[in-house]
Amino acid sequence: MDALGVLLAGLAGLSYAVYALVGGQLIARGHAAGAVLGVMFAGAALLVLPVALWGGAGGLLTVRGTAVVLYLGAVTTFLCYRLFGHGLGHTTPQVATTLTLAEPAVAAVLGVAVLGERLPGVSWCGLAVLALGIVLLAVPGGTGGRDT
Repeated sequence: MDALGVLLAGLAGLSYAVYALVGGQLIARGHAAGAVLGVMFAGAALLVLPVALWGGAGGLLTVRGTAVVLYLGAVTTFLCYRLFGHGLGHTTPQVATTLTLAEPAVAAVLGVAVLGERLPGVSWCGLAVLALGIVLLAVPGGTGGRDT
């Protein structure tokens, strides 16, 4: 186990939680989801810009690199976070972020079903716990919805 890796993963999770909580609070106060997420992503882009410049962007200047950047920007970032922002307007940040955990779970199951990958037993147990958590969120009368 790499202690630095564990620490950085924890910081990434904390950053995502702060992002969701701040974004959710701003949206709940009546700010447009697109504007809130746009400002947050612009700030993040400014923070990562020195890293991109220092690390070199040579591969991004090719046709393939540009296509990858456009896809990542338009589909995996803009579209997905636009939908996430919409979700933050209709549920609590805690519920919204928990529901986003379904994405890697679906990817894992598709990897098994489509690509023939194998998951260890502990991974299947984790998927079951996650599925149970999502089901509990969906139960009426739970903490799932915001009064709108």
